Amino acid sequence: MAAKEYDLWQEQFSRECGIRSAIILYGNTGDLTFDPSTYMYTGLVDVLVPILKKRGFERVQLWDRVNGSRAASGQAAPAEKAPAGDAQQGGSQPYDMGDLGSGFEDSNLPPQRTPNDIQREFTEIYHMLQQHDHPTAVIFDGSDYIFGNANAFSPQELQYLATWGRALQEADNGSLERGNDLPGQQGRPGNILILITHRQAAVPPVFYLENPLVASVHVPLPGRNERERYVNTYRSSLRLDPTQNLGTQKILDNFLDALDGFSLRDIQQLFKLSRQQEPLKFEKLINLYKYGEKISPWEELSHEKLEKIEETLRQRVKGQDEAIEKVRNVVIRAKTGFSGLQHSRTQKKPKGTLFFVGPTGVGKTELAKALAEFIFGDEDACIRFDMSEYNHEHSDQRLVGAPPGYVGFEAGGQLTNAVKKRPFCVLLFDEIEKAHGRILDKFLQILEDGRLTDGKGETVHFSETIIIFTSNLGADQDFTNETPDEVRKSFIKAVHDHFCNELKRPELWNRIGESNIVAFNYIDNPEIFTKIALLKFQGIADYVRERYKATLEFDDEKKAMLAIAERADKKNGGRGMLNIMENMLINPLSEFIFEHEDQLENRRILIETFVKGRNVDFDFDFA
Repeated sequence: MAAKEYDLWQEQFSRECGIRSAIILYGNTGDLTFDPSTYMYTGLVDVLVPILKKRGFERVQLWDRVNGSRAASGQAAPAEKAPAGDAQQGGSQPYDMGDLGSGFEDSNLPPQRTPNDIQREFTEIYHMLQQHDHPTAVIFDGSDYIFGNANAFSPQELQYLATWGRALQEADNGSLERGNDLPGQQGRPGNILILITHRQAAVPPVFYLENPLVASVHVPLPGRNERERYVNTYRSSLRLDPTQNLGTQKILDNFLDALDGFSLRDIQQLFKLSRQQEPLKFEKLINLYKYGEKISPWEELSHEKLEKIEETLRQRVKGQDEAIEKVRNVVIRAKTGFSGLQHSRTQKKPKGTLFFVGPTGVGKTELAKALAEFIFGDEDACIRFDMSEYNHEHSDQRLVGAPPGYVGFEAGGQLTNAVKKRPFCVLLFDEIEKAHGRILDKFLQILEDGRLTDGKGETVHFSETIIIFTSNLGADQDFTNETPDEVRKSFIKAVHDHFCNELKRPELWNRIGESNIVAFNYIDNPEIFTKIALLKFQGIADYVRERYKATLEFDDEKKAMLAIAERADKKNGGRGMLNIMENMLINPLSEFIFEHEDQLENRRILIETFVKGRNVDFDFDFA
């Protein structure tokens, strides 16, 4: 397979060299790059030099902030050398990944260079580009480190920029007056500036916007074919579990798919890591590299545990059997590897996406917490974001971090920091309808690609998370005479109208999917309220036992909880019932404990219930 099928950007770069006066190379510029002329993996500059030479540039000058200006002296030593022969054939050879200690024998650092030194070099380069007897290419490596804040250039930076701008005019490849199109001169290039940067934004926009003399060429992350070529070339340097043989096409395909989004340097480091560990399966090796953990909690979910998921969740969430069943389906789909498989084999989407909609106090947040505890063994693995705090246009900076140069840039974003710290989690975005519409745009990339780039330029992966949105949309309607199925359809319609008609963002509605919208039932059954009350009061009893060494007992526990449940406002759900419990039971209980605090240890506190019409009284005494 020809190299051009892998490195299309090299073709574009070579083409633009003949017609532009400057090219900005941006993107994955710090990665290893395959040189088709030598079958070597090397740095980007080492690949550009032969391309420029072949294109007709007789002189190539290099510049970087550390070493200054110097002439390119042929090919630099490659970062990696592939075996002799055709690298595309996938031959596997032993390979030394390098000695980290080499090259540091001489402790003398390069001399410190001043802005005056840089300006002098810029001026020399400018004069070099004025000469047209020998086609000249000047490569600025590390353009990220030349300019600071684009809104406040220093006088030196303005001078650098002015020198570049003037150099463009002097190096103009399009000047027909110089005779480039005369007989015998066709195809002879003019002079050119080449700027290498990770982010195009590091180059001042005034330099390239609406400027036909400047072209931008994006260097992408390696595609699947490029990853396959690299893996096949250095396969023998990878140590995996003996049960995984990359010579098997199915295993190789799965491995290459799992490396989607990796740079070649990432893969190189992954290979190094594999030789520092006991042989692991590649899934665990990738988890260790990306997250610092070998074991994914998803792998630890046993068949026996999953069979009890509904029973376990019902212990905490009452009266929402349909919602629990929907959650179970999502977890089973994630466990078996079918999550998002209909969209992409790479399976980089979140493990599951759910949208909980329904009235307040019916268990939406509680179910998210219960799910986090079930999968990850800790309720704190449910990371909650109250979206009412993100109702301003620029609140997205709180989630993903401020752009470079802005106050708080170094702190990063609340969402991205949380996922970097805890990649295996349930992300709960509470009351999503209260967020500003601009915030929702961030979720498009998360739901589609399972990753997000924060303000510092770091990529955060969401592929091991479950994402849950909650909303009260449609809860203000009167559902007195409607069936549960009609109520569900009404809630779904309210969500659809909000995203598609009000926010004009049907793409987000499509990312979530109607089948993932879970409508929670109204709780109007006193028996369910009673179960919720019993569950919540158990926590109070446990607290009294741990803190005061005392035991709480009812004369008739079910009667007491039913009395509280019957007096709760059904429109406020379980949360409203807890408010009634606090007023009728917890407040007088706390008074009793306060008055008898020195008598509580190893005592039983009897709670008697007296129901008089709509009034309920509780009496407390030692048994």
